Amino acid sequence: MSTTAQAHDWSAAQYLKFEDERTQPARDLLARILLQAPKKIVDLGCGPGNSTAVLESRYPDAHLIGIDSSPDMIRKAKVTLPHREFTVLDLESYSPPDSVDLFYSNAVFQWLKKDERFEIVKRLMQTQSSGGVFALQVPDNLSEPSHVLMRETAENGPWAATLAKVGRDTFQTAQEIYDQLKPVSSRVDIFHTSYYHALESHEAIIEWVKGTGLRPYLDPLGPEEKKSFLREYLKRLQGAYPVSVDGRVLLRYPRLFVVAVKT
Repeated sequence: MSTTAQAHDWSAAQYLKFEDERTQPARDLLARILLQAPKKIVDLGCGPGNSTAVLESRYPDAHLIGIDSSPDMIRKAKVTLPHREFTVLDLESYSPPDSVDLFYSNAVFQWLKKDERFEIVKRLMQTQSSGGVFALQVPDNLSEPSHVLMRETAENGPWAATLAKVGRDTFQTAQEIYDQLKPVSSRVDIFHTSYYHALESHEAIIEWVKGTGLRPYLDPLGPEEKKSFLREYLKRLQGAYPVSVDGRVLLRYPRLFVVAVKT
């Protein structure tokens, strides 16, 4: 779930604090893939192996490989699925040694530069035989309060200069994705889902985004700055997300899915 676009290693333990919620989109993406018996599958940005385990449950006989640029994620994946092949690699330079029936990516491509994302997808699809599938899922949450307030906190504090260039590019629209992939695909399916995660508290929202979207904002800061940033961010979250009848906080989390079949 990471690429060389991130300067530091990712924490598998932090990511897995919400393992079930993070894995559900991986299951939903897999449900839209029509391949019956792919021989070779590559999990691009496999993270700690949770998405790889989902693939294995459906395709137990496939040659299944997971790659990720985070050494900590790969270490955890190897513990989770010791009988599978996992390697530290980044998407920008990855090239498969032979034809892959299914490229599968759960929440990775949002971290790449906008102009690189689908150039990589098309480059990898060119290595596939006709009928091969490329399936990806990404968060579509930059306009959600969790991320808008993250940016506002970064822009309005003593850390503003340090964090001036932090953030990720917006993702392509469905129309842009279709137009990029249709020339090399016999079919391009695009769908969008919003998940509503009932979290324990506003602090739990922070714990969620600490594993992914908040990382680039916190990593450049010193210990005291991090504490101050998180206090300010928490105040903003408390003003934006109401407390539910049971005391929990509902975090809306939209995601975009793409399944392309090679011509």
